[in-house]
Amino acid sequence: MKRLLIGAAVGALLLPASAAFAQDIGHDHACIDDACEMVSIFSGEETAAGWQGTVAPKYGTWGFDLAGRDTSVNPGDDFFRYANGAAIDKLVIPSDRTSYGSFALLRELSDNRMKELVTGLAARTDLTAGTDEKKIADAYRSYIDQARVDQLDAQPLQPYLAAIRAADTHEKMAVHMGQTIGRFGGSFFGTGITIDSKQPTRYVVSTGQSGLGLPNRDYYLDARFADKKELYQAYVARILGMIGWDNPTETAAQIVALESKIAEAHWSPAENRNRDKTYNEYTIASLTQDAPGFAWQPYFDAAQLGGAPRLIVRQNTALPKIAAIYAETPVALLQAWEAFHTADDMAPYLSKRFSDAAWEFNSRDLSGQPEQRTREKRAISFAEGALGEAAGRLYVAQYFPAESKAKMEELVANLRTALSHRIDNLSWMGTETKAAAQEKLRKFTVKIGYPDKWRDYSALDIRADDLVGNVERQGRFQWNYQLARLNQPVDKAEWGMTPQTVNAYYNSANNEIVFPAAILQPPFFDPNGDPAVNYGGIGGVIGHEIGHGFDDQGSKSDGDGVLRNWWTPEDKANFEALTARLGAQYASYEPIAGYHINPGLTMGENIGDASGVAVGLEAYHLSLGGRPAPVLDGTTGDQRFFYGWAQVWQSKYRDEALKQQVATDPHSAAQFRVIGPLRNVDAWYDAFEVKPGTKYYLTPDERVRLW
Repeated sequence: MKRLLIGAAVGALLLPASAAFAQDIGHDHACIDDACEMVSIFSGEETAAGWQGTVAPKYGTWGFDLAGRDTSVNPGDDFFRYANGAAIDKLVIPSDRTSYGSFALLRELSDNRMKELVTGLAARTDLTAGTDEKKIADAYRSYIDQARVDQLDAQPLQPYLAAIRAADTHEKMAVHMGQTIGRFGGSFFGTGITIDSKQPTRYVVSTGQSGLGLPNRDYYLDARFADKKELYQAYVARILGMIGWDNPTETAAQIVALESKIAEAHWSPAENRNRDKTYNEYTIASLTQDAPGFAWQPYFDAAQLGGAPRLIVRQNTALPKIAAIYAETPVALLQAWEAFHTADDMAPYLSKRFSDAAWEFNSRDLSGQPEQRTREKRAISFAEGALGEAAGRLYVAQYFPAESKAKMEELVANLRTALSHRIDNLSWMGTETKAAAQEKLRKFTVKIGYPDKWRDYSALDIRADDLVGNVERQGRFQWNYQLARLNQPVDKAEWGMTPQTVNAYYNSANNEIVFPAAILQPPFFDPNGDPAVNYGGIGGVIGHEIGHGFDDQGSKSDGDGVLRNWWTPEDKANFEALTARLGAQYASYEPIAGYHINPGLTMGENIGDASGVAVGLEAYHLSLGGRPAPVLDGTTGDQRFFYGWAQVWQSKYRDEALKQQVATDPHSAAQFRVIGPLRNVDAWYDAFEVKPGTKYYLTPDERVRLW
């Protein structure tokens, strides 16, 4: 279940572009390859609950703990360390996590609340069959029952393996791949249903490159990841041996060699961000002609998409190459490839020997996580994910105060006013483009807290004694939900994240910014906290998401979400020159030795961060209504604003996780989400007396001022 694309152009605060309208269940990846178009503020371990009994962080009397700074560091040499150093030194990454910090601590709070809700339901014996509450409880029971799962061992996998063995021709295997959409298994191509970027009132079928078991193409082609590729081959052999496949060691080498060929055909992560290049109209017939070697019509028929009048092909030059690789691969190897990916996909829900093997490679070896999360934590995440909005409805009823929503609406209004003012005063943009930008800003939709309309889970069958069946039925339920949309208008009330998610996102097809309830808490937002810290925290998040509408990719859609150019040639050239200068700055940053930030991959998020800081600061000043900012504990309003932004990114990572982030994540490493934007803001220099000669000092004419 790794190929369900159900999104539109989107940008998230933390989430890897892996969640364009993210699935309601933890294991599903709601995008094709690594190219989803929902942009969020963060990319992190959204389902990795901590529950370590961590002492709650201190935010001081006004929202920031000054004792958490490291004042031995010059602000101009490392403001991330200056603002957060002492606090980070005290952070201990829990053994079942690969990173830890502000987002993780808030996610822990959300997870603990979900634990209370889910286990409370599971303890009840009076729940009515068919209700969402009963389904959440039964989802939890099915996962927590280790004895039942161990008793079944590999039995749930056997029907899948039998079907794979029966797929003994290239066409039959293409059919099988089509049937796995929304179910366990793998495919050389990722297919789903997305909002049409050029006609955003309707949905369209989209397909693109897939077929890899490692995080992306670089893990096969870059010598820095040679050790991971070797570990992956050993893992493939281990899984094949566990399911009784012939010649597991030799076959594993063949599978990795096959995926290496596919990786060579893949577009790079940076190329996959280019929304102009990834919108290519086809029909099934024209795709069959341009990418021969794969049985496209039988594949789409099996996916229940055979009647689709048109397709959007994301990587149009890669698909013919992958189809040719498919055609030249012996059927026996295709079967072995499919058997491995099916077993790998199902392994977390099988007996302990399977789930341990999957965790050891996917989390320990790839990301450096020393210890697997407990079964209870995984069960909570599974139950909460299987019925995401149903769990969110319970969360909101208990934990989201109405005053938070009202205060957020005020903050968003001030951010919009600030950006409108800044657009009017841009020196590099002409009148015609400014008018179009203002129109887009006016048409932004804002969603705060939770959906106005909740998902209906009445058709989802959840059973207390059938974990694998629950996963499969949830995947099929989700796919049927997507299929039903094809002939319907786009549902603009739909949310792409659940209320209990600690994140936020921008969706360009709907031209909307979305802030789930769980992020609207300290350190991001405190209704009773100092406004400067709120504007630096959640204000920066709001500005970040609005900024995605005007980043290098989001700016390709207009106020109605239509993918089209609304720029004059001169203004577009000016914008690209500025982003190139910003990219050169980020290319110089090295979060860990040998791993520089790739500005081609991170540009959208870097622009979002720069926008968030600049617009958030101006909105803070507007909120003062001409009054001077108070001085608190010897700190000025501007200083507290910048502390608020820095505090959001207070975190530390295990080395392997940081390497993986740099290679795969469109978000820059936390240190440079602080340093990168601030060194381009004049007020930061004044607030902390940053002088020439410090490491990150930029002369005024070197500073990049976008929005």
